[in-house]
Amino acid sequence: MLEGSLILVCDDEPAVRFTVREALVSAGHRVVEAASAEDGLAHLADVDVVVSDLVMGGMSGLDFVRRVRELERDLPVILLTARGSERIAVEAMKAGAHDYLAKPFAIDELRLVVARAAELATLRRRARERATQSALGRPLVGDSPVFRRLLSQVGRVAGRDVAVLLRGETGTGKEMIASLIHVHSARNRAPIVRFNCAAIPAELAEAELFGFARGAFTGAVGAHRGFFAQADGGTLVLDEIGDLPLAIQAKVLRALQEGEIQPLGTTKPEKVDVRVIACTHKDLLAEIEGGRFRADLYYRLAVVDLVVPPLRERMDDIVALAETFRERYAARFDLDRPGRECDRVTFTDAALDELRRRPWPGNVRELENVIARALALSDGGSIDAADLFPDVGGRAAPSTAAPGLRAQVDAFERDLVARTLGSAGGNQSEAARRLGVTRTTLIDKMKRFGLAK
Repeated sequence: MLEGSLILVCDDEPAVRFTVREALVSAGHRVVEAASAEDGLAHLADVDVVVSDLVMGGMSGLDFVRRVRELERDLPVILLTARGSERIAVEAMKAGAHDYLAKPFAIDELRLVVARAAELATLRRRARERATQSALGRPLVGDSPVFRRLLSQVGRVAGRDVAVLLRGETGTGKEMIASLIHVHSARNRAPIVRFNCAAIPAELAEAELFGFARGAFTGAVGAHRGFFAQADGGTLVLDEIGDLPLAIQAKVLRALQEGEIQPLGTTKPEKVDVRVIACTHKDLLAEIEGGRFRADLYYRLAVVDLVVPPLRERMDDIVALAETFRERYAARFDLDRPGRECDRVTFTDAALDELRRRPWPGNVRELENVIARALALSDGGSIDAADLFPDVGGRAAPSTAAPGLRAQVDAFERDLVARTLGSAGGNQSEAARRLGVTRTTLIDKMKRFGLAK
């Protein structure tokens, strides 16, 4: 039996919820309860199996099953009812229920049905992960509740042809999530094109996005198809959308509203069919208040607004991510080649503990860089904490003496700086403002504590 699954128990009778919870917890599962179908809908993205009563106040169990099928089509639902007729059972299965139990049910039968449903959910999830990895060309790593919730949201929105705004700190993986939306959309046979709004001067942004005709300006010796035209039929990812100049924001808004662009030096607009996914680490509502971002463009982009969580909220994923990066860079640096004299590259327990302890203001990108650096300098064998973080010190056993006042103050200050940088999305000026110091002072402290990149 598969143990450790998270089960949603949805029933308006407390006594029934108690009985089901005790039966499943004693079998090694975790349980979250809901007193109504409406309350249960809020938990769907987090759970592996649903056990629901058929007859409840408000939304019925059958309507609940239909709604689950719309939101989480692969989530198994087991219905409980005192009305054990064959007609009700058939109706429940037609609605999409995984299985059906009549009250009073045997505890062993409940455990068995839930275990089979949990195993099916796991198999479906692994199949989706393999398909996603094949489409993306890289693994999609993460099983923490907050990351699974994000993937569930992505699964819902990918097939719906609307604009998406991805918000999150620098290094969280917003571009990967954009790719995931594209590969699971109906546009996945067309190109996905990326434009970094912060990487190009304002005077060139219009030409790059919308294209230009030959002779449109000095140096335009030939026509150029802009990024909107290149993405026609597919997806255009606008990275760092908060850095797009105001004058260009108006033209992007028109492209989204009218579905047309006008290249520089031309007199006629061109129709384009593009899905836009915008990414930002900035607070766009604050940018709107400051007059730096158009409110009408924000609402056009944020039809669906998804937040990519920082690594500090995905602590359960750190070891899996670290192992993925270890395998990637061990292969790249030829450290795991069969027949080599040294041992296969592995992490020590101390190294893994240190990885879990760090605040990771640079998020997944910082974690990858730390692993890549350690393996680039490795000859194989064990990777210890000191190999990952030189500030940890040598490999000698740590002293058992209590740290002195200076060391404790430094540790507190380092953690405070790291957390403030993380909450500010890596923006040094904003972090300095929150800490009440100058940006120069902040940079000095980042260098001192090994936080500068």
